[in-house]
Amino acid sequence: MKRVIQTNSPEETEALARGIARSLKPGACIGLIGELGAGKTCFVHGIAAGLGVSGYIKSPSFTIINIYEGGRLPLYHIDLYRLSGVPEELRDAGLEDYIYGEGISVIEWVDKAPELEAECDLVVRLTHRSETVRELEMDGDAGQ
Repeated sequence: MKRVIQTNSPEETEALARGIARSLKPGACIGLIGELGAGKTCFVHGIAAGLGVSGYIKSPSFTIINIYEGGRLPLYHIDLYRLSGVPEELRDAGLEDYIYGEGISVIEWVDKAPELEAECDLVVRLTHRSETVRELEMDGDAGQ
């Protein structure tokens, strides 16, 4: 199912993601697409909060993956921004174990790996409309 939602602040974006997270099942994969500053990491903050994960959530641009535990399910926050040969690098880094594991995987820049994007339960394309306004085009049924 495809739907488009506009949020008017980072808090609204987080609240939307928090609501989605509350109904996610083990093994769910969410792909995030958007330019720098579009709100991908803000969306992950909401997913983490909805899962009951506390602590500082930051984008794993340099580490590729951040693992957050302590919530209802583990959260695997993956960032493909710096990867070039994505499928090979995913395998080499052992990320497939997380992506296909029992936690929730949220993958920023998932469009760099089309074969992985196709397997996501929900793909969210975030578009920067103004300083605070974001458009979120969501395709999939995870978190409904």
